[in-house]
Amino acid sequence: MSDAPAAAALFSRLIAIMQMLRSPDGCPWDRKQTLESLRRFLLEEAYEVLEAIDGGDDRALAEELGDLLFEVVFLAQIGAEAGRFTIADALQSITDKLVRRHPHVFGDAPRAKTAEEVPGVWEQIKAAERAAAGTPDEAVRPTILSGVPRALPSLLRATALGSRASAVGFDWQQAPDVIAKVEEEVAELREVVTSPAGLDPVRAEEEMGDLLFSLANLARKLGIEPESALRKANDKFTRRFDAMETRFAESGRSLHGAELEDMEEAWRAVKDTEH
Repeated sequence: MSDAPAAAALFSRLIAIMQMLRSPDGCPWDRKQTLESLRRFLLEEAYEVLEAIDGGDDRALAEELGDLLFEVVFLAQIGAEAGRFTIADALQSITDKLVRRHPHVFGDAPRAKTAEEVPGVWEQIKAAERAAAGTPDEAVRPTILSGVPRALPSLLRATALGSRASAVGFDWQQAPDVIAKVEEEVAELREVVTSPAGLDPVRAEEEMGDLLFSLANLARKLGIEPESALRKANDKFTRRFDAMETRFAESGRSLHGAELEDMEEAWRAVKDTEH
């Protein structure tokens, strides 16, 4: 049974609450906010949603999605007050876009047989949209890679750029080919680091960037979301490091001033315990 009517009523109530908070009789803090000041809160809520997903906590996920939705309504309310756009404009935009980008569902295009077919269709439609948005007189024409936000986390942007390029056939054939590219980039970075002339910081940064870009595309080729994979690796490192520190504390020692060999032994013990 669909909960659309209940969701619509609650969404309307949320909009009304937001309008009240921003009114002259509302909350001073809410009234003070701007599109710019809400940027960090939007990012924080988005990452809290990701944390709830990773934790498999449905109750927390529902709560965090509500918080994220509130930020969206907050931004739209500020836009409405300035006469720039409304939440209805945002809803109209996304509903039109979903229908337009799913001709295999809402139109007369052939039905997609697999999930792998769909991204290619999307990229073609998005490319047509970018081209239609431009005019011959524009100094900068829309390109295949235009529209990938620079504000994205770098790993996500690298993945998005790779996906756009892949849509026109500029891609490695298979994952092992990307691994070969990663190994090539590692060799180039090693050459910079071990150069008899000493480390060239500028070239080291460039080669490190090339290596990270290749790793992001390897993740894309493997169907792995690199930001999520790195977040999980960060959590694993934190968990193991904390456990290692606890082992030292239980024996009356501190990591400060400890020998590397002792820390490595404790690290291996923590890993063995996990396994």
